[in-house]
Amino acid sequence: MKQQGSIVLHTGVRMDERVNLMNIMKITIKVLIQSALNLDRSLDSDFPPLQQFFFVLEHCLKHGLKVKKSFIGQNKSFFGPLELVEKLCPESADIFTNTRNLPEIKTSVGRGRAWLHLSLMQKKLADYLQVLIDHKDLLSDFYEPGALMIEEEGAVIVGLLMGLNMIDANLCLKGEDLDSQVGIIDFSFCLKDIQQNDSEKKADEITTVLDQKHYVEELNRHLSCTVGDLQSKIELLEKTNSKLNEELVAAKDRIVSLQDEHNQLLHDSIRFQKKSERHLEVNMQDTKVELETYKQTRKGLDEMYNETWKQLNVEKQVRMELEKELNLQLGLKTEMEMAMKLLEKDIHEKQDTLVVLRKQLDDVKSINLQMCQKVKETEIALQNKNEQVSLLQTKSDMVDSTTKALEERLQESEKGRQISEENCIKLKKDMEAKSETLKQQLQKLDSQCSHLEQNLQSEKGQKKTLQEELNKEKEKNKSLQNDLLQYSQLKKDFDKLFREKTQMQKQCAEQEQALQEMGFHLSQSKLKMEDIKEVNKALKGHTWLKDDEATGCKQCNKEFSISRRKHHCRNCGDIFCNTCSSNELSLPSYPKPVRVCDTCHNLLLQRCSSNCS
Repeated sequence: MKQQGSIVLHTGVRMDERVNLMNIMKITIKVLIQSALNLDRSLDSDFPPLQQFFFVLEHCLKHGLKVKKSFIGQNKSFFGPLELVEKLCPESADIFTNTRNLPEIKTSVGRGRAWLHLSLMQKKLADYLQVLIDHKDLLSDFYEPGALMIEEEGAVIVGLLMGLNMIDANLCLKGEDLDSQVGIIDFSFCLKDIQQNDSEKKADEITTVLDQKHYVEELNRHLSCTVGDLQSKIELLEKTNSKLNEELVAAKDRIVSLQDEHNQLLHDSIRFQKKSERHLEVNMQDTKVELETYKQTRKGLDEMYNETWKQLNVEKQVRMELEKELNLQLGLKTEMEMAMKLLEKDIHEKQDTLVVLRKQLDDVKSINLQMCQKVKETEIALQNKNEQVSLLQTKSDMVDSTTKALEERLQESEKGRQISEENCIKLKKDMEAKSETLKQQLQKLDSQCSHLEQNLQSEKGQKKTLQEELNKEKEKNKSLQNDLLQYSQLKKDFDKLFREKTQMQKQCAEQEQALQEMGFHLSQSKLKMEDIKEVNKALKGHTWLKDDEATGCKQCNKEFSISRRKHHCRNCGDIFCNTCSSNELSLPSYPKPVRVCDTCHNLLLQRCSSNCS
């Protein structure tokens, strides 16, 4: 039921958005045609009503667009469905080639805006969009169900665009930055149109005001959505920047350590070179002294000469070894440079892994939602299992009581059986004694024999009844043994259920911790959304005063004159003088800083300070 209600609400919101966009499109086309007829010349790209027309048409084409995910992020462009016109209408191939060959345009949004400009210049905009609406099966790949281009409102807007064929437009795309334009719709043209038609009926004025109101609501909704998307993107960028900064700091530390090691190796090589040079100088001096002594005393110094020659060879070998060590150090230096390049490659690979981790985060979020549903299901299953355990415990108590009662009955029956056996033994002994006496007194005691036979028959009947009772008690014992076996099996099942219960409780505890963390993050995001909603409520609550309604400043109550002019506050919409509205601030509905009164300036500064704290 909840899902059906949410679907109905979603379709209702989509329907209201379509109606609002259609009404706004009617007003913008009407204002554009009237202003073009008043000018009696071709329109330029700087003509304000024409700019507003392109902004409204862009919003209509973006309504209900599907979001395409990529490595860079979410992509939502209306140029994708427009590319179908090239396949369906071969005549439009020139427009697409011109838009793709423009060097200043680099994004798909800019190409879509350039295509709209060129198609309006050729007076074929309505024809091309009509071809798209005729092939709704192809548009379903780009738009969600309930989008404006798929429903009947799209056909109405295309019919309205047929009226633009009477306008001549001369638009120059060179020098215009179509990629970074912000499509904010100005309602001043719509308000002027209402002021000029005061003589018309009140019903038309009310409908136009309602259309403007719906558009303002839609604009606020778009702004809130864009603010939320920008905040999420900023948070992701901050996280990625922090991670990259940490990795860069670690890489810098490693580079510094490697540079220190390289400097130490260079210092050691210089020290070895100095030592070898000293050794060579000392050896050269020794050789000179030996040569002088050789000249003086040539005889007897052949052996000394050979020894010095050997020392020179040894020193040459030492020098060769030092040169080899230098070559090894140079090889280490090249390996260090290769290691630096590998570090750079690792950094690029980590950036790729960051993109993969973002996808994994989305998967983890979906898994967390599934886990929440599973936790609810496990709680319900635990309740059912606890009820079953309680029933099994009651049944086990009943079985224990019945077993105790049956054991007592068995003991009583065994006692009765022993007593009956003793009675039988006594009776046998009595019968033997009586038989001996009866043999002697058969003739005298015939009557007594018949009486005794009757007694024996009665005793035999009692014995049969006792044997039947014993058989019944044996059968009861067997049934009780079966019940005991079933009771042992029930105990095993109960132990298994208890173990499963403990495992489920552990899982529930872990999932509750995860839910608490998710709740903490959700509470923070809700607080941010409430702040944004308060700002939007403040913007929605104010109305734009007309110039004729105000005769004096609202704050200082001074009358307006030629020297004291009227100025609107862009936040509250009231009219003030220049001294009372000299401040400027950036608002959510305006890209640049605009004029604000003193009271709104103080309130907005207080909100900003509270949000920052």
